[in-house]
Amino acid sequence: MSEEPYYYVADSGIHQSGVFASMDIPEGTYIIEYLGEKISKEESQRRGIEWDSYAQEEDIGRVYIFELNEEYDIDGNSDDNVAKLINHSCEENCEAVVDGDSIWITAKRNISAADELTFDYGFDMSHFIDHPCLCGTDNCLGYIVRRDQRQKIRKLLYKKPTSDSAYKALIKEQEENESEETTEA
Repeated sequence: MSEEPYYYVADSGIHQSGVFASMDIPEGTYIIEYLGEKISKEESQRRGIEWDSYAQEEDIGRVYIFELNEEYDIDGNSDDNVAKLINHSCEENCEAVVDGDSIWITAKRNISAADELTFDYGFDMSHFIDHPCLCGTDNCLGYIVRRDQRQKIRKLLYKKPTSDSAYKALIKEQEENESEETTEA
């Protein structure tokens, strides 16, 4: 491991601040640990709802809770957690890896010095309209949605509903169709 940090914080074209590579980083490198308090799933849900409401009112960063395992999560909403500043991208160069009781952001591919570090936030499509994506990549969906649900969102967007309520109705319809397909299988 390098004695110098692999990263630095600077202004980001994606969203306010971001984390950038301070040197070339090879694929598979453990770059930065996602720090925070280890909390139960019940506490995670309580904090997530509380923080999301506050964040929406203040138009600030959303919830920084990261899934650790089936019992616990990490609440990364602390000043010493630089990793919480890593932005989402539809063409991410990092991924989160659980290693024991730790979560590490690792290089998904070779990363060049000065490149912004990004990963897929893994948001569910049920509230996609609330999470616009500003990554600007060629494959940007326009919304922060985990990779395995992006095609479903593209289909919804192709229908071009005219309002948020129309999007929500399309999402409900999609979920009902999926539920029926699962029941029939």
